[in-house]
Amino acid sequence: VQLQAFGGGLVQAGDSLRLSCSASGGTFSRYNMGWFRQAPGKEREFVAAISWSGGSTYYADSVKGRFTISRDNAKNTVYLQMNSLKPEDTAVYYCAADPVLVGPTSYESWGQGTLVTVSS
Repeated sequence: VQLQAFGGGLVQAGDSLRLSCSASGGTFSRYNMGWFRQAPGKEREFVAAISWSGGSTYYADSVKGRFTISRDNAKNTVYLQMNSLKPEDTAVYYCAADPVLVGPTSYESWGQGTLVTVSS
């Protein structure tokens, strides 16, 4: 499956932003989906994940209560709603897909990243 993330941008602390990730070339509804991020000079880290049915979601502690992952299988799209953004959320955000694994783990397919910059 091919993935394309978009929706990043420059926002101020406290603002909201929604990222989208569109999938093609596979049966989207069979894939568990995840969002990861990589800040400058840091390793890539897990942000959130959602099971293929949408019935289970997982979040990093750092974003729990502020970010919400969701999916629309009819649109082959997974979303990451980010509220109360903080400067430390600044990173390149990547979406990922896997037919078996879900959560803070490795994924089979990765999209290109979209940059989110949060100014203080």
